[in-house]
Amino acid sequence: MPNVVNTEQAQAWNGPEGIHWAHNQDRWNAVNEGFNEPLIDAAGIAGDHRVLDIGCGSGQTTRIAALRAPRGRALGLDLSGPMLAEARTRARREGIPNAVFEQGDAQAYPFETGAFDVALSRYGVMFFADPVAAFSNIGRALRPGGRLAFVCPADAALNGWVGAMAALRDLLPVGDFGRPGLPGMFSLAAPDRVRQVLATAGFAGITINQAQAYGTWGHGAEDAAEFLLHTGPGRFLMEQVDAATQVRARRTLEDHLRTHEATDGTVRLRSTSWLVTADRPA
Repeated sequence: MPNVVNTEQAQAWNGPEGIHWAHNQDRWNAVNEGFNEPLIDAAGIAGDHRVLDIGCGSGQTTRIAALRAPRGRALGLDLSGPMLAEARTRARREGIPNAVFEQGDAQAYPFETGAFDVALSRYGVMFFADPVAAFSNIGRALRPGGRLAFVCPADAALNGWVGAMAALRDLLPVGDFGRPGLPGMFSLAAPDRVRQVLATAGFAGITINQAQAYGTWGHGAEDAAEFLLHTGPGRFLMEQVDAATQVRARRTLEDHLRTHEATDGTVRLRSTSWLVTADRPA
């Protein structure tokens, strides 16, 4: 893959992590799709807009954006070959020809200057090796006056899946994976950090608003626990302990998730995120 500087993430998302997300795209969409409508509305997509979807994964938000812009187009960009293969398959199956997908690193991708009216992302901007460089590159891809909109996780303590994993602290080396500013899922959890990065990258009119949604993690506590323990963080933690401790951890997680079962048996956990918008100065 040419023009890749974020090699660590490229390896992860083209290895087990990317394969897991590709094979479980419907489950991950069930977790995160509560943010789709707020994100798309904040992006302000019009019928003829050219839309860039950063870290598009398996392409649900790209396809939604393409449908909002029937006379325009939506380009989904991601590091993950496995997820992009699923994205292309879904777009063909759903008959959305103006949704296209390319593999690349947003930090270094050679975008045509001013090629897009809107750039958006649902949980795709937290893993940049150099956030300022990445957002500067995305800004150059926007026309003057173009809009950036993205969703990123807020404080780890306000996210139900983090609480579920924290329930295993006595059994697994959970540690502190939610500190703002560190590389990873919560790198943009501090609003001041978001403002600093975007302003340095040349954006103006920055707004940051809290958004919450409940995602479905499984049907029954056992199913949800199995899913959580097969995510990247879950697999890593379970690999650190012996088989007997793994069994105890699974049972403890099931007990925690059972308290979140809805009347229909689904396990729903709250996610708290920042809905961020900014503009490329005209």
